[in-house]
Amino acid sequence: MKDTRTPYFHEGIQELRKAGYQPIVRNAGGLGIISDQGVLNISLIFPQNEQEKISIDAAYEKMLTLTRLAFPTVSIEAFEVTHSYCPGTYDLSINGKKFAGIAQRRIKNGISVMMYVSVNGAQQTRGQAMKRFYQEALKEDFGTNGYPAVVPESMATLADLLETPLTIEDVKQQFQLALTQLYGESRSVDALCWKEAHVTSEQWTDQINRMEERNKLKELADDYSL
Repeated sequence: MKDTRTPYFHEGIQELRKAGYQPIVRNAGGLGIISDQGVLNISLIFPQNEQEKISIDAAYEKMLTLTRLAFPTVSIEAFEVTHSYCPGTYDLSINGKKFAGIAQRRIKNGISVMMYVSVNGAQQTRGQAMKRFYQEALKEDFGTNGYPAVVPESMATLADLLETPLTIEDVKQQFQLALTQLYGESRSVDALCWKEAHVTSEQWTDQINRMEERNKLKELADDYSL
């Protein structure tokens, strides 16, 4: 992840911790995002083989199509919102305000298209936290070398943009209906339900421990004060 290569990464991480966030190095997407109780994460997973290759843009378009189908009464656009955190060509916005971002992870036999949706909550606070991270991690180089000069006002929650109260469950239901329309019944899986059915508590604890250790090692590697 590109953020781990900032010259003062450790100081940026400390700024996020002061804001109450637990940093995790994710395995997709180039730059950092904020995830909390007001953010919904959605993944579309497709098989990939020589006979059925899906291009990078085509995979992004599948998520864009799904989102537009979930919220058909508004105009959802895809373009880079430069001063958002984790800006990219497939930033999703309404009236120029970004509410979602999409990333991909590709392996030999499959593609995962992942999107975070800022459903509700304090989006300005999220933006300020990421701005402070980059200010601390880059110092005088803030906004350079491919890192965004985050302007929190460039982003908003879906609830604010639609001017209606929304819960995570409301938005999940909208996406589940859209998934059924596009791909048929029984194609959507709630991650927590899947985890409870297929992952033991011991396996989950082991995975979390390994993830925390990996992030700890990465943070130490970038701590130039050692």
